[in-house]
Amino acid sequence: MENNLKFDEKGLIPAIIQDINTKKVLMMAYMNEESLEKTLETKKTWFYSRSRQKLWNKGETSGNYQIVKRISYDCDGDTLLVEVIPLGNACHTGAESCFFNKIFEENEEDEKEKIIQKLYTLIKERKTNPKEGSYTNYLFEKGIDKILKKVGEEASEVIIGAKNDERDEIIYEVADLIYHLLVLLVEKEITLEDIKKELYDRYNK
Repeated sequence: MENNLKFDEKGLIPAIIQDINTKKVLMMAYMNEESLEKTLETKKTWFYSRSRQKLWNKGETSGNYQIVKRISYDCDGDTLLVEVIPLGNACHTGAESCFFNKIFEENEEDEKEKIIQKLYTLIKERKTNPKEGSYTNYLFEKGIDKILKKVGEEASEVIIGAKNDERDEIIYEVADLIYHLLVLLVEKEITLEDIKKELYDRYNK
């Protein structure tokens, strides 16, 4: 066990659970030494329930396991950051994250900066938890051939819009193309971080 960790007087330490790909904070729970050891051993999150006074494995009942990819601790050694690949929603309410009650939210311009990531996360959510009548789910149900067909169609529409020199048409069709590319990435389990890394590596050559 890491000697720099500081458990409280009850032998507990708070653990913040974060999606390693989207960076979204999913939940916060407590670990003791035993649950941390089991987390390290199984590569799945284990916590200590203060109300039940026993260990519990996230996903054991719901199937929404969290595959642990990295564990860090803060500068004071009294909080853990557990980065995971979530196999389903984190919250018992069915929400992706336990943190869905807003006190404050950034203005519209700030939100626009995050729209690609937010759209990717929504598409990923649709694949994990299908919604009746969702066009995104229709694409996933039809499979990769349908998704690729739509990517090809939207790319052609972008070309036509550009050839026609229609600014609004270009914007509309590029937005359609980006959406269908995001569906393709989710289908192939490729993250935006994978794309950013590739672009970053190219930029720095």
